[in-house]
Amino acid sequence: MAFVGIDVSKDKLDVLWLRQNAPLKVKTRVFRNHRPLLKEVAEWLLKQTEEAPENIHVVLEATSIYHENLSHALHEAGFIVYVANPARVKDFARSEGALNKTDKKDSLVLALYGQEKHSRLVRWQPEAREIRELRSLMARLEALEKDLRREQNRREKALMTQTNLRVIESIEDMIGALKEEIRKLKSDIDQHINGHPELKQDRELLQSIPGVAEVCSVQLLSVLRSREFGSARECAAFVGLVPVHTQSGSTLRKQSRISKAGRSSVRQKLYMAAITACQYNPDVRALKRRMATKGKAGMTIVVAAMRKLIHIAFGVLKHQQGYVPQAA
Repeated sequence: MAFVGIDVSKDKLDVLWLRQNAPLKVKTRVFRNHRPLLKEVAEWLLKQTEEAPENIHVVLEATSIYHENLSHALHEAGFIVYVANPARVKDFARSEGALNKTDKKDSLVLALYGQEKHSRLVRWQPEAREIRELRSLMARLEALEKDLRREQNRREKALMTQTNLRVIESIEDMIGALKEEIRKLKSDIDQHINGHPELKQDRELLQSIPGVAEVCSVQLLSVLRSREFGSARECAAFVGLVPVHTQSGSTLRKQSRISKAGRSSVRQKLYMAAITACQYNPDVRALKRRMATKGKAGMTIVVAAMRKLIHIAFGVLKHQQGYVPQAA
């Protein structure tokens, strides 16, 4: 097996093949991070390692969007690709006593991380094309909704002060344009989902869950169909809803918190869904009663409700059946 670390930036890729550990021997090369040239990375690795693609383990960090084209190119070429969590790689580097931080050093750390942890790392798999397109539409919609809220706040401020009428008119025009574009994007998202029978059926199944309405169902759909989850617990961890405990001896005991991994936009939509579910969803309502009996309250119950909705949504899609209450 060969282990490769690639430090990814906007313009370049620092590629390092870990030839040998003791004494340390590596082979490095820098490539441009340009989609038409990415096949050169695969060709160079095959030539240098003289290994079959399925025996070459490549580790890169999640770096905004700049790693995505490379991940797809290497996956299509047959390489085993891991997209590592930067925080875990950073902790690993500290454990190795790495003091310097350069692009070459980062690629070495990634290769060493892959060599030591590859049996525990999850192989990267690309999302289905229809899910990638859905997520891009949703990302644009979220950006426009943020812009709309900013303009509405500006209008409120302008109306409370002695602002030039032309400024208020400009803000009103921008609000109108944003609302129209948001309407079009929502229509495009509906058309995209309806154009894929599996996505359409999955959304209908998710909306059968009390508390999960149109907006939340699309968010859950984009998460649950983004990859193959082995369990509902794994899915909850991906969204960032698993508890993190801090305890040491009898003196250090901090209040538990959620991990907050994954996309915050999903948790925001789940939060509103959980508030509704606590009142109208039989299973979530029963959970709320049990926790209240134990003295729990406030956000603790809401977070538990969010996690319960993830479990219910996972089961609904796994069994391809509408929601059926389980609470007595």
